[in-house]
Amino acid sequence: MGASDPEVAPRARGGAAGMAGAGAGAGARGGAAAGVEARARDPPPAHRAHPRHPRPAAQPSARRMDGASGGLGSGDNAPTTEALFVALGAGVTALSHPLLYVKLLIQVGHEPMPPTLGTNVLGRKVLYLPSFFTYAKYIVQVDGKIGLFRGLSPRLMSNALSTVTRGSMKKVFPPDEIEQVSNKDDMKTSLKKVVKETSYEMMMQCVSRMLAHPLHVISMRCMVQFVGREAKYSGVLSSIGKIFKEEGLLGFFVGLIPHLLGDVVFLWGCNLLAHFINAYLVDDSVSDTPGGLGNDQNPGSQFSQALAIRSYTKFVMGIAVSMLTYPFLLVGDLMAVNNCGLQAGLPPYSPVFKSWIHCWKYLSVQGQLFRGSSLLFRRVSSGSCFALE
Repeated sequence: MGASDPEVAPRARGGAAGMAGAGAGAGARGGAAAGVEARARDPPPAHRAHPRHPRPAAQPSARRMDGASGGLGSGDNAPTTEALFVALGAGVTALSHPLLYVKLLIQVGHEPMPPTLGTNVLGRKVLYLPSFFTYAKYIVQVDGKIGLFRGLSPRLMSNALSTVTRGSMKKVFPPDEIEQVSNKDDMKTSLKKVVKETSYEMMMQCVSRMLAHPLHVISMRCMVQFVGREAKYSGVLSSIGKIFKEEGLLGFFVGLIPHLLGDVVFLWGCNLLAHFINAYLVDDSVSDTPGGLGNDQNPGSQFSQALAIRSYTKFVMGIAVSMLTYPFLLVGDLMAVNNCGLQAGLPPYSPVFKSWIHCWKYLSVQGQLFRGSSLLFRRVSSGSCFALE
């Protein structure tokens, strides 16, 4: 899980979801995380009017309430709202940083503690690698509690830059008012609206990702220095100078392509799946009243269950799609630290990759495309290529 981050987001990849299985993600790519926050503020799809009752008066959507900043306030208090989101994002980033720190060390193959023998649900003996809590305890023993927050500063700056970028883009390119519909008879129209809305989200996510990626690279390299106990990357400014001197301008964008591809696949997969499920599988006639017909005093009661289901569809789809797009996060993070002069990016932890496609193929052959996706129950697979100290 890349770290959410501009990667949380999208992609509920990394984050807390990575504790149980693949993805952040629902959380830190993820991240993406910037995209997840934006989608979390989107309103649930509007319900279809019942033939016996007129459609309720349209309520102001979250987009209308956002103003130009993408926050929850009007245009007058947009700067205050944006600052609030930056502050909230910083708090979430700081709290989740140890989780993403451990995930990154596992992604690069650093296993300082040997596996232990245990049994699975079938009673068979298997080897388990240390869980997140055991790994975090080891980091505290080596670096102290403050060691769990190595690389936090550039990550905070990256997330703040991503949030500000999205807010600025909404001011320059305000989104069109899109009324989400779920009526099967209006499928073509509603699909066009979903495509239009997703295209807008994709544009904002890609731009914010590109601008924040250099800081993401610095954060990744600061964290993986734990492996070889290096001190090459310390402050943000000094790290910028080192990368520019050794790798040039392109050094700030290593691993960007797989991250962008993962964001795009996540956005389209999540939005389209949620749309088709809401349009074809959620029955608008479902009622929480006896007989399923509602009543004249409360004409909207028959839609309450359908609306509740729709409001969670996108969230559930986000978790599912983030599990499928996790390899993009893994490859992007590995490329960010590969062959940068740090032990974590060199053999025996990793070969020197020629491109992100080379990295993907290598992990695929080793059966490690989902390495680090789970932080609780980590079994030693036959294709493991972990470097044990």
